Amino acid sequence: MNTETMVILAATVAVAAFVQGSSGLGFALIVAPVAGLLDPTLVPVFVLASMIPLNLYVAWRERHSLDLRGASWITAARLAATPGGLILLWAVPDRSLGLFVGAATVLAAVVSLAAPAFTPGRGAYVAAGAVTGLTETATGVGGPPLALVYQHRPPAELRSTVAVCFLVGEVASLALLFATGQGSPAQLGWVALLLPALAGGAWLSRLVHHRFDARRMRLLVLVFALVSGAVLMLAP
Repeated sequence: MNTETMVILAATVAVAAFVQGSSGLGFALIVAPVAGLLDPTLVPVFVLASMIPLNLYVAWRERHSLDLRGASWITAARLAATPGGLILLWAVPDRSLGLFVGAATVLAAVVSLAAPAFTPGRGAYVAAGAVTGLTETATGVGGPPLALVYQHRPPAELRSTVAVCFLVGEVASLALLFATGQGSPAQLGWVALLLPALAGGAWLSRLVHHRFDARRMRLLVLVFALVSGAVLMLAP
């Protein structure tokens, strides 16, 4: 990887870390398309591994707002569905997979715009965890289902719970990808090189994360879901 590519990737990682550290969402949506264009071998391993230190930080910073019940159900479903994500990675062409996941995400966001406020229950948690397990293992992008489930919850609860769910799931996905030859530990070297950019973006996020109110957070969540779905549908 040449210097120009490294600079572009470092800037992308810093911006993405700031966005997710502030809102709880968006890292994979920002990094995955850029990394895929620069070097397709970086996806999904680089994206998943980069999120681990970021989500550790956010989960610790917002630990007092964690929805432990929701995180438990989501994580259980997420882990159960992880092998299915690997099967999708093997069996479904990239183009078809992107169209499927993207269309489902956009549909969920449109329904959410018209739906009344709700308090998520066990069924919503399990469904979000299962879909995240499939999509994040296969593509590195798993935020939209969790974002939609927590769209009516306080911003700090969304950030902390999503970070914990991501953290456990990312470790599980990486372990499975490495064990089945779909990823290599050597790819983690790029994560180490870009840790300063990741840390810088995460540190800056602490200056603004408390300014997000519930209404703005819900709007951000729905826009995030719509954009991420469109990106997955249109990506080559």
